Amino acid sequence: MGIDLALLWAVIILFGILMYVIMDGFDLGIGILFPFMPDAGDRDVMMNTVAPVWDGNETWLVLGGAGLLAAFPLAYAVILHAFMLPLIFMLLGLIFRGVAFEFRFKAEPHKRHWWDKAFIFGSFCATFFQGVVLGAYMDGLTVVDRSYVGGVLDWITPFSIFTGLGLLVAYALLGCTWLIFKTEGLLYDRMRSLARPLTLVLLAIIVVISIWTPLAHQAIADRWFSFPNLIWFAPVPVLVALAAYYLLRFLEQKPHAGPFLLTLVLIFLGYSGLGISIWPNIIPPDISIWEASGPPQSQGFALVGALLIVPFILMYTAWSYYVFRGKVRHGEGYH
Repeated sequence: MGIDLALLWAVIILFGILMYVIMDGFDLGIGILFPFMPDAGDRDVMMNTVAPVWDGNETWLVLGGAGLLAAFPLAYAVILHAFMLPLIFMLLGLIFRGVAFEFRFKAEPHKRHWWDKAFIFGSFCATFFQGVVLGAYMDGLTVVDRSYVGGVLDWITPFSIFTGLGLLVAYALLGCTWLIFKTEGLLYDRMRSLARPLTLVLLAIIVVISIWTPLAHQAIADRWFSFPNLIWFAPVPVLVALAAYYLLRFLEQKPHAGPFLLTLVLIFLGYSGLGISIWPNIIPPDISIWEASGPPQSQGFALVGALLIVPFILMYTAWSYYVFRGKVRHGEGYH
């Protein structure tokens, strides 16, 4: 019995995207929180908590995109065609944010506010359009004869706009709990007080999406409420409620890593719900990973490189977080 290369590549790509959402989510969240923190010293500390690791976090986005091209060229072509504009806007946001990240520390104090604005804009733009792409992807793509035949603006729907706004809240909560983990003093207290309303808003968004999705997509409703998928899906809302409950309980104390880890659990559960909703389709609503799969020779060749690269990415990522562990204080920084 041969190896199912399509399934193996799907797991690698799903893992890469999950790692990107988790690891780039909290530093995008820091940019989203910037408008709520006008003090220059607080902003310096916020950026210094992720300065050593933020660019490495985006490695996972590159891995996911490259893996999609190598293993599922049909999905790569269709998705890029359908979401060309929002993906360009997302990349522009990441560019604004990356440039602002480096130049902010080198700018004169009276000019630094321009780079702060670029950082805020880039973070909001990149996050919002990631969420829009997610919502539009869930809505499904019109494919005829292995080509996308939808309109250039079909990605603009009420559902996709809502998921874009929802991802802003999710990343803001990730950034907030990361700062609880990495800071102290007044900034820590502000983040702790902000995390509670963000958690409640995120819970409300999860409830709305959980109701909206099956109502708007009959195929997803059938998948959710049929066996054996119902058995896989049933624990998800229960685990979401438990994670949110303990997150709110932690915030009543003097927490450190706990809220961040529980927010990661919430993000993972949302991601798993997405997977259950569309699996095994890679182009919703009805093109599976096997139908979109590239030649086995191409998948096998690329797989050798992926199996060598992914462990190294995991190792240097873990090492960088270990080296720069601990609290970040005013007056200390990576730059």
